[in-house]
Amino acid sequence: MVKEAPAAEAKQKVKDSVFTHLFSEPEYLLELYQALHHEDCTVKEKDLKIVTIKNILVDQWYNDLGFIVRDLLIVLVECQSTWSLNIVLRLFLYLAHTYQQYITENQINVHSRTKINLPKPELYVIYTGKRRKNMSGKISLAEKFFGGDKSVLDVKVKVIYDGKKGDIINQYCTFTKVLMEQIGKHGRTREAIMKTIHICEDKNVLKKFLESREKEVVNIMMTLFSQEYADRVKKRELEEKGRKKGRKEGNMEAAYKFYKSGTPVENISELLDIPIKDLQKWFKRIEKQEKEPLD
Repeated sequence: MVKEAPAAEAKQKVKDSVFTHLFSEPEYLLELYQALHHEDCTVKEKDLKIVTIKNILVDQWYNDLGFIVRDLLIVLVECQSTWSLNIVLRLFLYLAHTYQQYITENQINVHSRTKINLPKPELYVIYTGKRRKNMSGKISLAEKFFGGDKSVLDVKVKVIYDGKKGDIINQYCTFTKVLMEQIGKHGRTREAIMKTIHICEDKNVLKKFLESREKEVVNIMMTLFSQEYADRVKKRELEEKGRKKGRKEGNMEAAYKFYKSGTPVENISELLDIPIKDLQKWFKRIEKQEKEPLD
């Protein structure tokens, strides 16, 4: 039985998501490739190799999905529900790291005089949020970040909003829309997840996957909900800490103004509800700073 978390909300940055879980399975990864390249009927499951980045740099970055097709094509796919042009920059970094991994694993000598062969890159964003009027089907790094300067490095990302009716991309996008509708009705709860699963099964949306992986899907979503709940609590704590710091700094400034105007320390202490010892320490520190010569 899945243990239900307290009132909680989903964390979008956690990468152990339904998206990554779905496409970590060869059957659905092949369906994704076929949705992106419907003209190619020759590629089989064995021709696909997942190269999703586990973590890079000090910030523990993760990408959603990366795979290589027959050593000819590197495909990176990100799923976003919140729009940001920075995705093109992130995909550029993911691509560079993926190439680095590929070169290392295949013991390719980049210092060789002979030109090396690399898989061609394809970068995609599957966007499941609300579409805006100015959003296009492609994003260019050079255009968005360097004013369209053709002399600089460019990376182009194709944006997919819904996929084609019935394909695996369309099914995943439908799943996310149903989920958000149920969250709107039932909150970010287990009930919303279960209703989403049953509705999608009835509509033949990811039916086989959801029927065979229901427990995993529920666990994943509840983990996301719980993580977001913890993040919200932490965020509130940090905000309150910041407010307290701000109030303290404001009190220090007010207290020193009273002190400089000749108000007795005892009166300031009573007025601002600050211990006399603390006030005396503040005043000594401020006076010391004022006496220090400027460089």
